[in-house]
Amino acid sequence: TRQEEISAVSEALSFLTSDDAHDLFTRTFNFVQTSQSVETGARRHAAQVLAAVGHRLSSPELVALSSKVRLDAFTKVKKAIDDMIGKLLQDKEDEIKQKDFCIEELNTNERETELKNRDKEETQAKIDTLTNEIETLTNEIDTLKAEIASMQTELKRAGEDREKENKDFQDTVADQRATVKLLEKTLDVLKGFYNKKHKGASLVQEDPAGPPPPPGFKSYKKNSGSGGVMGMIQQIINDAKTEEAEAIQAEKDAQAAYESFVKDTNDSITAKQDSITDKSDTKAKKEGELTDSKKDLENIMIELEELANENSDLHKACDFTLKNFDVRQQARDEEVEGLREAKAALSGAQLTLLQRSGA
Repeated sequence: TRQEEISAVSEALSFLTSDDAHDLFTRTFNFVQTSQSVETGARRHAAQVLAAVGHRLSSPELVALSSKVRLDAFTKVKKAIDDMIGKLLQDKEDEIKQKDFCIEELNTNERETELKNRDKEETQAKIDTLTNEIETLTNEIDTLKAEIASMQTELKRAGEDREKENKDFQDTVADQRATVKLLEKTLDVLKGFYNKKHKGASLVQEDPAGPPPPPGFKSYKKNSGSGGVMGMIQQIINDAKTEEAEAIQAEKDAQAAYESFVKDTNDSITAKQDSITDKSDTKAKKEGELTDSKKDLENIMIELEELANENSDLHKACDFTLKNFDVRQQARDEEVEGLREAKAALSGAQLTLLQRSGA
C-alpha cells in the first residue's frame, strides 16, 4: 500500500506540474488579484465619496458609513445606503409637511390674533361709550332730582305764602265788614234822628220850646251839615264794600294763580319723575351691557394671551425649520446624491466582478 500511495501522489503531481495546470493556475491567481484590486478601488472610491459628503454636510452618519464601506460586505453596505437614502427622503417629506404645517398654523394664528385685536378694540370702544352714556344718564338723573326737590320747595313756599295771603284776606274782609256794619248802624242812628216823621217840617218853623238861651249863646237849630256827614259815612261804607269786593276778587285771582302754579308744578314734577324712571331703566340696561362687555373683554384678553402663547410655541417649533428649510433641503439632496454615487460605485465594482467571474 505504501507503494500505491507513492504512485498516486506522483500521478497527482504530474497533473499539477503539467502545462495546462500551469496556465490554469496563472489565470486563476490573476483573477483573484484583479478582483481584489477592483473591490479595493470601489471601496476606496465609495468611502471617499461618503467621507467627503459627510464632512461637507457635517453628517456623522455618512462619515461613519464611509468607514463601514472599507470593512463590510457590499450587500450589507448597499443596504445601509438604501436605508439612509430612504430615511433622508422620508425626512425631506416630513420637513416639507412640517413647513406647510408651520406656515398654515402661523398664518391662522396671525389672522385669529388680528380678528381678536379688532374685537378688543371694538369692545373697548363699546365700554368707553357705555361708560360715558352711564355717566351722562347719572348726571341727568341727579339734575332732575335736584329740580324736583327745588320745585317741591317752591310748592311748599307757595303754599305758605298762599296761606298767609288768605289769612290777610280774611282779616281784611272781616275788618271791612265790621267797619261797614258799624258805619251802617251809625248812619241808621243819624237817619233816625234827622228824619223823624212825627215832627216833619214844623220843627223847622217853630221856635224851640223852653227858656231862652243864656246870654252869649245862639238859639238851638238843626245842624245844616248833617246831610254832609251822613253822605260821608255812606261814602265810607261804599268804599269799604268796594274794597271788600276787590279783596275778594284779588283772593279769587290769587287762589286761581296758586292752583294753576301747583298744577303746572306737579305736572312738571310728574314729567321729571317719569323721565327719571325712563333714564334709570336705560341706565340699568346700559350697566348690564357694560358688565357683559367687560366680561367679553376679559375673555378676549384671555384668548389673545392663548394666541400669543401659541404663536410663541409655533415659532419655537418652526423658526429653525422655516429659516433653514432651503439649506436643509439642499443639504439633504446632496447627501442623497452622495449616497447614490457611493452605491453606484459599489454596484459597478460588483458588476465587474460578476462579469469577470462569469468569464
